[in-house]
Amino acid sequence: MLNRIGLSLCVSTLLLGGIIAGSQQANSASHAKMTNVTFSLDFIVLGRHSPWYVALEKGYYKEEGLNVRIVPGKGSAHVMQQVESGAADIGFVDVPSLVLARARGATIKMVAINYQKAPYSIFSLDPGANITKPKDMEGLTLGSSADSFVPKIHKAFMRSHGLDPNKLKVTNVIPSARVAALITKRVPSVDFFVMSKPGISRAVKKAKVKTLLLSDHGLKLYSNGIGAKESYIKANPEVMRKFVRASLRGWKYALAHPGEAADMQNKHAKALNRQITIEELAIVKNLAVTDDTKKHGLGWFSAAGMKASVAFMVNNTGMDKSKAPKAEDMYDLSFLPKTPVMP
Repeated sequence: MLNRIGLSLCVSTLLLGGIIAGSQQANSASHAKMTNVTFSLDFIVLGRHSPWYVALEKGYYKEEGLNVRIVPGKGSAHVMQQVESGAADIGFVDVPSLVLARARGATIKMVAINYQKAPYSIFSLDPGANITKPKDMEGLTLGSSADSFVPKIHKAFMRSHGLDPNKLKVTNVIPSARVAALITKRVPSVDFFVMSKPGISRAVKKAKVKTLLLSDHGLKLYSNGIGAKESYIKANPEVMRKFVRASLRGWKYALAHPGEAADMQNKHAKALNRQITIEELAIVKNLAVTDDTKKHGLGWFSAAGMKASVAFMVNNTGMDKSKAPKAEDMYDLSFLPKTPVMP
């Protein structure tokens, strides 16, 4: 009897050991199948970037077999340099900057557009310049970067409204000094991305911050989205599809649950102010959720919209038109999810 019990225990132990070993081997094999992907943000980690961290924390990338590492950027030019050099596989790239970069030989293509509306904005104070409509830009002094293409966008925007762009005076103020220049009234207005409003509002104590978001007044220009080098896309089509799908799921969840999104991001960027992140996400939602994305899904964009965005940059930034990129070379629509990720 004892021998039978001993034999039974021995067999059970061997079977259990085999199950555990098999499970470990399966887990090891599963881990071995994970594909490493480095994704570069366009700037330092800010609340507006929380959708990417939601995709990470919710396991959306892992479900697709991707081991994603998110790294900060230092502006549009830097993220494209990271992607072109291979330091990052995929980047959060903006269309206007890419038009200029492709004219200089860049090979990045857009595969999804997160900011359907461009975030270019003019901030002023009330009492103060109180800029609330395009007409107010005539006679205005704007703190910006003289060597940037952004003031050219402002002036093109003015022309589209029948205004005289020569009546907008641009004075050079480095980004880190613009808020102080606005508060101390060294300049009556400054330009920043609209997502900066929560931070600017907290810095201003004795006035109300006014925001003129150009895309709310007729500017039609795609902005930031998911981009990668042509050679990487060609070599890793399934990785691109999986990354886009998982990322858009992260965007959907973050925009619907901003408080949770802020908490998830804080695990990776503890210094961020939770409330500012929530407020930035509300602003980002205005850029990402439009009539088009309500119909076609997050990240969607059209060939016609891309053509118009390229034409806008070519015609309004003083670039050499003989080197202008063809719109069809700027994007690939085939990586958007077959089942759209609806906002």
